[in-house]
Amino acid sequence: MNHYATQKSLSDAVDGGGLLVVAQWEAKPGEADRVAGILDRFLPEAQREDGVKLFLISRAKDNPAQFLFYELFRDEAAFKAHQESAHFKTLIAGQALPLLAKRERAQYGLL
Repeated sequence: MNHYATQKSLSDAVDGGGLLVVAQWEAKPGEADRVAGILDRFLPEAQREDGVKLFLISRAKDNPAQFLFYELFRDEAAFKAHQESAHFKTLIAGQALPLLAKRERAQYGLL
């Protein structure tokens, strides 16, 4: 996953608040590299979405089966649009989720 850079600065991204979604995934045994490959294709698509202010995915150094998502959306509608996008439905719902042993998500509002 080499697409971490965005065109926005962090201060620009958090300006005006938004909906922060933090997700943690753990791949099933033997599936971590497949999940990483799917995420490598997904990340640039997600970062280009109109309502996405910041979208980062990282992989744990001590356990490469674990992934952390840090997603900042303009609002709830942008998050819903993200989940309805073709790349989310195909790559995440269709390909990645079946390879997971664990998936947790939480939503936050910026202070």
